[in-house]
Amino acid sequence: MIDRATVDKILDAARIVDVVGEFVTLRKAGVNYKGLCPFHDDRNPSFMVSPAKNICHCFVCGKGGSPAGFLMEHEQMTYPEALRWLAKKYNIEVVEKELTDEERAAQNERESLFVVNEWARDWFHSTLKNDTDGRAIGLQYFRSRGIRDDIIERFQLGYAPQRRDALAQAATAKGYQKDFLLKTGLCIENDRGIYDRYSGRAIFPWLNVSGKVVAFGGRVLDSRTKGVAQKYVNSPDSDIYHKERELYGIYQAKKAIVKEDRVFMVEGYTDVIAMHQAGIENVVANSGTALSIYQIRMLHRFTSNITLLYDGDEAGIHAALRGTDMLLAEGMNVKVLLLPDGDDPDSFARKHSTEELKKYIEANQTDFITFKARLTVQDVADPVKRSEGIGGIVRSISVIPDQILRSTYISDFAQRVGIKEQTLIAEMNKYIRANLEEKEKERQREAERNNAPPQSPPSQEEPEEPPVTHSPSPLEGAGGGFSPMGGTGGGFSPAPLEGARGRLIEQLLIREVVRHGEEIIFEGVETDDGGTISLSVAQYVHFDLSQDGLKLANPLYQQILEEAVQHQQEPGFVAHKYFSSHPDPNISHAATAMLFDRHQLGGRFQMQPREDSLRKRVLHLMMDYRLAIVEARLKEIQTQMRASSADISQTLELMKEYKDVKEIRDTLAKQLGSELFL
Repeated sequence: MIDRATVDKILDAARIVDVVGEFVTLRKAGVNYKGLCPFHDDRNPSFMVSPAKNICHCFVCGKGGSPAGFLMEHEQMTYPEALRWLAKKYNIEVVEKELTDEERAAQNERESLFVVNEWARDWFHSTLKNDTDGRAIGLQYFRSRGIRDDIIERFQLGYAPQRRDALAQAATAKGYQKDFLLKTGLCIENDRGIYDRYSGRAIFPWLNVSGKVVAFGGRVLDSRTKGVAQKYVNSPDSDIYHKERELYGIYQAKKAIVKEDRVFMVEGYTDVIAMHQAGIENVVANSGTALSIYQIRMLHRFTSNITLLYDGDEAGIHAALRGTDMLLAEGMNVKVLLLPDGDDPDSFARKHSTEELKKYIEANQTDFITFKARLTVQDVADPVKRSEGIGGIVRSISVIPDQILRSTYISDFAQRVGIKEQTLIAEMNKYIRANLEEKEKERQREAERNNAPPQSPPSQEEPEEPPVTHSPSPLEGAGGGFSPMGGTGGGFSPAPLEGARGRLIEQLLIREVVRHGEEIIFEGVETDDGGTISLSVAQYVHFDLSQDGLKLANPLYQQILEEAVQHQQEPGFVAHKYFSSHPDPNISHAATAMLFDRHQLGGRFQMQPREDSLRKRVLHLMMDYRLAIVEARLKEIQTQMRASSADISQTLELMKEYKDVKEIRDTLAKQLGSELFL
């Protein structure tokens, strides 16, 4: 873990023009720089880089951020990886927390395993290119499959000589310990000694998402496949490789996945390679293993859209069906494409040009309902089998976490099969309840294992949110008497603001928090207990909302507000620097967009807002926010009055509330209309 002082030193040293300039050609544009956006197919330069604010932003796709945020997005790094990249660039020594002897030993062993694997990758690759048998057998095999030299280099393909101890002897000569050769799975030991796992095979190195070599796959060459039980041999699980957590090709594909906002899932190594050679690079393989939750979540870091691209045979159909529900449950948008019989992605890609392949995929990939319906419902005459097929599709829809998307799928499916939508909804709700009950049982079992009391599960309609911890407000304990606005009053409980107007006001409020969150707008305000306090923008907005128990409807905005209050008292806290360099890319992107004006005045014409102007702006937004809430409540009361017209007593109560709320609305409207806010 990098200590805070080192993080601050790295962030202070990093210059956005230097960092972006390593990946994008920039040209001067006034006080800023601009270039073609690296995150989408940009034809007119829309990517702006601001040296003054030390951020970048695309006005088309919205991506960008601080130097660290840009690296996280462009290179698909974690926050610590981005910090280490910047530290290396600016020659800053990274100081991390002191490790225990056990931690240091484990870390050293892991690094040794990576070093051995990296050496083996280079040795296999060199053997392929430089050894006589490597060129005659291994290289000839790859070329017979139409694999170009540039693709061989991209995937660092290799060849293991047929002599059973060739790698073991070479590694020992280089000083690598036998223990690490065995732990990585490169070698196997028996009572006759140590020998190579992959001898006589074509080698496919596995790189993890950071580009480190974690494992290998070895394929028997075509002339020897007949009668061989294992065509492929893969590395066993180790301290650095767990097959259910890795995807072949993820390192080579991650940038294309982000750019295309879609990933293609295929079955094998050669499928990935053939797709790359055909010009489609956003493709990975799970290499015959069942798709795991870890693999899905790794992909979800890069995109929410996945197309399962499998053979059209029974095995391909089974593979597609097997992974669909897990993908849906993780919030992925799933499409399926089964290739014509006799073809896999490897052979199909080699038969078609890049343009033909892309057109075929676009024209023939279907959503998961169409895919499952064709298999289990369409043209099925047997009522029992048809009912089972419909039930299976409804079960798949039930695992989708987004309620609106579930409803859309159910409505669409009801029309396809000619069944009443309410019937399918009732069936879907049974599955949802069963899923929740199963999750509750699992929580109970987990609690029993941990000797802890179980907690009730969250509703599927209301996902559980992680707790947000923050420092107490400076107003807590002040007697509660201070409120520059005075609250809405009137005794009704306002609901959170929704709709386009509400979203706009919230965005404008948080923009002020991001830009000026730490700036004091109320100085020396007296409290009920006789003391005085000062309030920053963030503290005032947070307090004024809490007066009526309100929170911002957008959870990301609420998190920004909470963190601004939490860090307010820290020395040197500057909101725009903190949020634009935030380790959460969602917060960093949102903050960067709010810091960047599309049309900026340059040089001496840039003006800073006066304190009174900033205060008036924030007060105006808060009153506008409350006015919108009050107006929304008036509409709710009108709706309730129409629905309760037969109940005289309830109607009278609603009429009284309507009168009270209307008075509040008129007061707020008068305040907003009678003052000039700059």
